[in-house]
Amino acid sequence: MDKLIIKDEKQTKKFGLLLADKLASGSVVALIGDLGTGKTALTKYIAEGLGIKEVITSPTFTIVQEYHDGRIPLYHFDVYRINDVEEMYEIGYEEYFFGRGVCIVEWADLITEIIPEDAIVINIAYGQNEGERIYEIKGLEAGL
Repeated sequence: MDKLIIKDEKQTKKFGLLLADKLASGSVVALIGDLGTGKTALTKYIAEGLGIKEVITSPTFTIVQEYHDGRIPLYHFDVYRINDVEEMYEIGYEEYFFGRGVCIVEWADLITEIIPEDAIVINIAYGQNEGERIYEIKGLEAGL
């Protein structure tokens, strides 16, 4: 697992844009972190890197938000309000996870049993300084 210290929003953007370049159809990015750690901010920059022009917001009440105007579709999940992993089956998560787009899942720790083994998992924690975040990254080759 790689550890990366992100000092500010500018570095979050740089990381998100670089990560987007590495993503392809069928990629799943699982984001884990407390409220306010920047899961949606990172998603916004990944989307920008994919060429998506729409405004990215957290899909808390809809579970998944679809964006189709980038180089590949983006499916943005927020599973915070999921009470049971069965709800993911009801919305047909497999078509998203194993489809032609990129999936980003916020609060992925709530549905770990269905996150693909080859997913990129990013644990985001608060750093010691204001605006700083610590990313613990699994499933992404070093050097990003």
